[in-house]
Amino acid sequence: MTGRKRIRQVLAQGRGGDEYTVAGWVRSVRAGKGVAFVVLNDGSCLSGIQIVVEQQLPAFQEVSRLGTGSSLAVTGTLVESPAAGQRFELAAASVTIYQDATPDYPLQKKRHSFEYLRTIAHLRPRTNTFGALFRVRSFLAQAIHQFFAEEGFLCVHTPIITANDCEGAGELFRVTTLDPAAPPGGAREVDFSADFFGRPTSLTVSGQLEGELFALAFSDIYTFGPTFRAENSNTPRHAAEFWMIEPEMAFADLAADAALAEKFFRYLCHRVLEECGEDLEFFNTHMDTGLIQRLQKVAGTRFQIMEYGEAIRELQRAKVPFVYPVAWGVDLQTEHERYLSEQVADGPLFVINYPREIKAFYMRQNDDGRTVAAMDLLVPKVGEIIGGSQREERSDLLKERMAQMGIPSEGLWWYLDSRRWGSCPHAGFGLGFERLIMYLTGMENIRDVIPFPRTPRHAEF
Repeated sequence: MTGRKRIRQVLAQGRGGDEYTVAGWVRSVRAGKGVAFVVLNDGSCLSGIQIVVEQQLPAFQEVSRLGTGSSLAVTGTLVESPAAGQRFELAAASVTIYQDATPDYPLQKKRHSFEYLRTIAHLRPRTNTFGALFRVRSFLAQAIHQFFAEEGFLCVHTPIITANDCEGAGELFRVTTLDPAAPPGGAREVDFSADFFGRPTSLTVSGQLEGELFALAFSDIYTFGPTFRAENSNTPRHAAEFWMIEPEMAFADLAADAALAEKFFRYLCHRVLEECGEDLEFFNTHMDTGLIQRLQKVAGTRFQIMEYGEAIRELQRAKVPFVYPVAWGVDLQTEHERYLSEQVADGPLFVINYPREIKAFYMRQNDDGRTVAAMDLLVPKVGEIIGGSQREERSDLLKERMAQMGIPSEGLWWYLDSRRWGSCPHAGFGLGFERLIMYLTGMENIRDVIPFPRTPRHAEF
């Protein structure tokens, strides 16, 4: 529509007495004697704009009967509002009704449970909560690219279809064109040489391995894209489809990796506080009353570093009961991570140098023969939010570790090649985008921070 202004722009920059055209969806209609008041929202901001429709307008009767969710455009004059809580309202000169929503529009009530809203994921962006959520998500996506651009990192689009399993967990979504009812070779021994790629392929769980190859050519790179895990988990922290931010740096060790992770995380906290104030206030009021204070604290503090061994000793000294027992060699659980960040560090904490046996094959082995140069960033309320490591750049030790873990070298010949010609110390980390959004908004379920969640037995939209 020519000349249409976003409601956010009108409310923030509009001048009383000027004429504007806005369009959006009706949040509410109040019809009185000779006048109708319509709250219109176009998704550009949390607050809508009140439209005043006088009786003499041809569309007055139609507007008075409009249902919630109806779509319309309004041209009118911006005037000072006599009502409390709003500076301006729009005195309508003309109204165009595109569609009057029927009375069974599902978002009639002011509040709905998140469980119910997941069943109408095609409509939930029109609610206040999800409007605020997806504005924050959009801003963060742009801020992530801006951070790495300012740091001189190259953006790499790594493959979504892959023939390798970066984590070695085997929880993969198979990609195939074979007929599942009659696969060549039979159901037990499928002949993938007849498949589209001539070999077993799957949706990627990480862009890290390919990212390493580009780091060994461009020094500093990052990838930001969708990843997939066929993990039959229904926890609030797991989804089958999610997005990952994964930087890789050549000529970098674990300390440099942690320094980048800290700078990156603090940058995002600063930016969201600076640019998403209205939406954060909403989350602070309705989702997590300590949200803004916590983000301000994280943005303004230096992150602590603790050896894994010391973390285990702190947990063993704790005066609180843990569901999962603590001993050297165990992988830390969320309850352990939260205790360390909330009770011991009272803020963000890097735990470094984990036991070799609980970490991935590509992590650099330390000289003690027991640990690898791995790090996890733990933050209050969430626990682990970033995981990374220095990568094993020594070809002999990498091949030895792969053999110990039963990872065939044939499928990763290209990865091993990178250790033959010009190998160097390098490091990187991964940050789950949805978990970042959960932390920065106070939302507690990953299904509520992604537009159309993919979880076991749920892929309707």
